[in-house]
Amino acid sequence: MLWSDEVVAAAELAALLVFLASRVKHPKLPVWAFMSLLAFVSVSLGLVPVDAIGSAIDYDVILFLIGMFSLVSMAESSGLLDYLAYRMSSLRISGLAYLLVLSLFFGLLSALVVNDTMAMMGVPLALSISETAGVDPEAIVLLLAFSLTIGSVFTPIGNPQNVLIAVESGVSAPLTTFVEYLAVPTVINLLLLPPVMAVLYPNIRKTGRVTVTKPNVDRRDAIIAAAGIAAVVVALVINDYMELTGLPHFQNIGFIPFVVAAGAYSFARDPRKVVRSVDWGTIIFFISMFITMYGIWRSGLFWEMSHALIPSMTTGLPGILEIGAVSVALSQLMSNVPFVNLFIDYMRQLGYGPGSAWAWLTLAYSSTIAGNLTFLGAASNIIILEGLESRRGRSMSFWRFLRAGALVTAINFAVYSAYLYLVFFVR
Repeated sequence: MLWSDEVVAAAELAALLVFLASRVKHPKLPVWAFMSLLAFVSVSLGLVPVDAIGSAIDYDVILFLIGMFSLVSMAESSGLLDYLAYRMSSLRISGLAYLLVLSLFFGLLSALVVNDTMAMMGVPLALSISETAGVDPEAIVLLLAFSLTIGSVFTPIGNPQNVLIAVESGVSAPLTTFVEYLAVPTVINLLLLPPVMAVLYPNIRKTGRVTVTKPNVDRRDAIIAAAGIAAVVVALVINDYMELTGLPHFQNIGFIPFVVAAGAYSFARDPRKVVRSVDWGTIIFFISMFITMYGIWRSGLFWEMSHALIPSMTTGLPGILEIGAVSVALSQLMSNVPFVNLFIDYMRQLGYGPGSAWAWLTLAYSSTIAGNLTFLGAASNIIILEGLESRRGRSMSFWRFLRAGALVTAINFAVYSAYLYLVFFVR
C-alpha cells in the first residue's frame, strides 16, 4: 500500500529532523542509536522487507570506514595527531597569519583522516587557543568547524558522503578526479575563511602562539599509522592509474583501506585497543542509515520530493547550481550523509552516470559545505558542539551558527560552482 509506506517514510524523515534540531539540548541519545531505531521501525512496519536488508547495506562503504577508522584510531592513540597539533601550535606567528595556518592545518588534515576525527581532536586545541589569546571561544570553534568541513571536500576519504559518491557514482579514478577538480577551490576557500571570520569576530585577530605541552608519542604505533594512511593514499592513486590505463584494478575501492588496516593490526602494540577505539557508533549509524534510507527510497516519497525540485537532467552552470542548491537545502532536513545516500539513486534515474563527473563533484562539494550553513547539515558539527558542551558546560545556539555559516556557505558555494563551471564547460 503505497500511501501507507509514504506516511511511514514521511514520519521517519520528520522524526529525524526533529531529533537533529533538538540534538544540542538533548545530547545523551547518540545519532547512531536514533538511526538504529528508525531502521528497526522500517523493518518492523514492512518498509524494508526482511530479505532485502542484506542488499540494502553497501558493504564497500562499511569496509572503507572500518579500515580508515582503524588507521586513524592508531594515529590518535599513538599520539601522532596530538604531536602534529603540538608542532602547529608552536609556530612563531600571530594574527591573521596564524589563523591562515589554523585553517589550512585543520582543513588539509581532515582530507586525510576523515573530518569527524578532526572534529574530536580539534575542540581541545581550539579552546586552548581561545583561552591563551583571550579570544571568544565561539570564533575559534567556528573556524575549526568551517575549515575541517571545507578541507574534507577534495578527497574521497575526507568525509563519509564523499566515500558514498566515490564508491557508488561509478566515476573513474575517484581519488585523482576529486583532487584534480576540487583541490584548488578548496584551498581558495580555506584561505578566504580567516578574513571572513575576522570580519565577523574582530578580536579573533589577537590569536597567536599557544603554549602546549609536548605530547608523548608511541613511535612504533605512530610509524605504523602514518605508513598505513600513506599506503592507502598511494594504493588509491595506483588503483586510479591502473583503471585509467585499462589494467586490472580494485573496482570496490572500499576494500583498499580495510586490507591495509588488516595488515597493520598485528604490528600494533595493542591491537585490541586499536579495535576498541574505532568509532563503531559511526559504523552502526551507516548500517542503520542504509536500511532506513532504502525503505524511504522504496516508498517513493524522496523521489517525488526530488523530482519536484529537479525534474530532469541539466548540464552547464544551471546544472551545477541546481544540484548544488538542492543538496545544500535538503542536507539541512536529514543531514548530508543520509541525503547523499538517497540522492545518488535519484541522479542515476535522471541519467547522470560515470561520465558526469562534474555532477558528482557538485554533489560532493555542496552536500559537504551544507555543514557550514547550520549544525544540522553535518555530523562533524554535532561532534564539535558536544565537545564544546562537555568542556565548557554550554553550547552554541542554532542562530549564532547560522549567522556566520550563511556567509561562509555563500562564499564556498560561489567559489566551487564558478571553478567547476570554468574547468568543465569553459576551458
